[in-house]
Amino acid sequence: MSGLLLLFKRTLRVGDFIELDSGVRGTVREINVRNTLVNTSDNIDIIVANSELVSNKMINWTLRERFHRVHVPFGVAYGTDKDPVKQVALEAAGRIPFTILSNKFRAPDVWLVEFGDNSLNFELVVWINPGAITRPGKVIATYLWELETALTSNGTEIPVPQPDLHIRNHFESPSDKQASIEIS
Repeated sequence: MSGLLLLFKRTLRVGDFIELDSGVRGTVREINVRNTLVNTSDNIDIIVANSELVSNKMINWTLRERFHRVHVPFGVAYGTDKDPVKQVALEAAGRIPFTILSNKFRAPDVWLVEFGDNSLNFELVVWINPGAITRPGKVIATYLWELETALTSNGTEIPVPQPDLHIRNHFESPSDKQASIEIS
């Protein structure tokens, strides 16, 4: 019954890029009455029961729209001037072939999203071309690579968490020494 629902409702077609609650992500290669064949970005074929597709949450990245926006998180050290960070990040995005630059309504942007524990946290927000949506890991990795290169070349500090180490000595008795370590 699940297979017939998928075939007639047209919420899933061969060629669609999907993501399941179970973490499976890939391109639909075949839809059969009992199961669907999904090919992952690592070229692994996974057979998914159609009942899972009908009864659980499924994201169909390519159902109606072929263009999608991705958010690439990154952080810089507190005290860094935000305007040059934005400019450098936008220039980096412009060098990546996945980025849509020809549509003013889909222009890349940089958002300050959080005052983190160790950094000002930003997101590079970019619309990517249709071919890139089926390679989400590669897309994010490419943007992060280019961001790190651009920010480092610009002299922008990318912070790493630096915990403080406090060592205290406790003396229970003259012969019994204990040391404790606190990391904050």
